[in-house]
Amino acid sequence: MLSAVAGFGGGVLLLPVFTALFGLRFAVPMLTLTQLSSNGSRVWLNRDAIRWHLVGWFAAGAVPLAVAGGLLLAHAPLSPLKRVLGVFLIGVVGWRHLRRRHSAPSARTFLGVGAASGFGSALFGSVGPLTAPFFLAYGLARAAYIGTEAAAAITMHLTKIAVYGAGDLLTTRVLLYGAALTPATLAGAWVGRKIINRVSDQTFVVLVEAGLVIAGLLFLAGPG
Repeated sequence: MLSAVAGFGGGVLLLPVFTALFGLRFAVPMLTLTQLSSNGSRVWLNRDAIRWHLVGWFAAGAVPLAVAGGLLLAHAPLSPLKRVLGVFLIGVVGWRHLRRRHSAPSARTFLGVGAASGFGSALFGSVGPLTAPFFLAYGLARAAYIGTEAAAAITMHLTKIAVYGAGDLLTTRVLLYGAALTPATLAGAWVGRKIINRVSDQTFVVLVEAGLVIAGLLFLAGPG
């Protein structure tokens, strides 16, 4: 539900829980399966507002770097990367308020956004908050933002699942838990869609920025 309203947040909240229960190496693939169903439902519910050209640019950068990140998952020192991401998320909210007159990013900017997101997502599971400032700065809001961000994220998650499968990280246990969580993510997406229709564009941006700060704090305080 949180992801359907803000475009992100579910993965950030689930990662510490999954890590505590199953260990980080299996938490990330399990989280990816959950995110795939969550993003898929948001794409369907907001399909008429998706900006597909942005998804294309994002995917061009995300897919190859998601492969590289997935291959590094078994050996990467994740804790320092998560701390850096937390600082970045909090800083970008401050940047948006201190620099009121900033130009909107071009569509080609999402090639780099996708590359950074694909690599980071494959390493520590959830970087939805990383992409939010760029989609907002482009001028997307509500259904266009939720649907476009979700469609872009799916390109990463499909790639990651393929790489995790090749690396023997998709065990029977991971697949079963991922499938079991799907009904909950679909229900949450449906409820979130009902909520977003009642929120103004201004309130929506405030909610997303609040989510960015909270996500940053969670990354800073989360497990290594």
